[in-house]
Amino acid sequence: MMEDKQHRSVYTQRAQDPKTLNEGENIMREIKIEKVVLSVGGIGEPLEKGVKLLKLLTGKKPARTSSKKRIPSLGVRPKLEIGAVVTVRKEAEETLKKMLAAVDNQLKKKQISENNFSFGVKEYLEIPGIEYQRDIGIIGFDVTIVFKRTGRRVKLKKIKRGKVPKRQMISKEEIIKFMEDKFNTRFV
Repeated sequence: MMEDKQHRSVYTQRAQDPKTLNEGENIMREIKIEKVVLSVGGIGEPLEKGVKLLKLLTGKKPARTSSKKRIPSLGVRPKLEIGAVVTVRKEAEETLKKMLAAVDNQLKKKQISENNFSFGVKEYLEIPGIEYQRDIGIIGFDVTIVFKRTGRRVKLKKIKRGKVPKRQMISKEEIIKFMEDKFNTRFV
């Protein structure tokens, strides 16, 4: 009962605070950054360099991904490690600002899809504050930003899973507006 009162008081304070919410705006419609995912692909030594790069950028241990299919023309067989991924949740906004600086805060509209967008960084040297690492060399990586609204967990949870309406998804136009307002990003 006590937790419920504290929970309600946070929402009433937030609804009364003019900086966080406009008059009559719904809290459930607020867009948030859920996570920033950095990924790199490769086989053998290039993959090891990519893992070192992701560790350097985030300070976290990357998870390795392995193939499920055989693709003879690319030399890929099942259970062969072909990539590495790091998910950043707590420092997502700071990480996103750094990655956007690497691409001059400019993105293409075709890089956006529903609830997320992705872009590539050609060389990690373009990120401000990162210096050349001799053991890594010059490589690039991909960045994916995933957005959410309050209530997304209802769709993802295992017990008492519910349906989320289409209006709860974040459209391309909403992502463009959010990025222009919050990060001054230009879309071409």
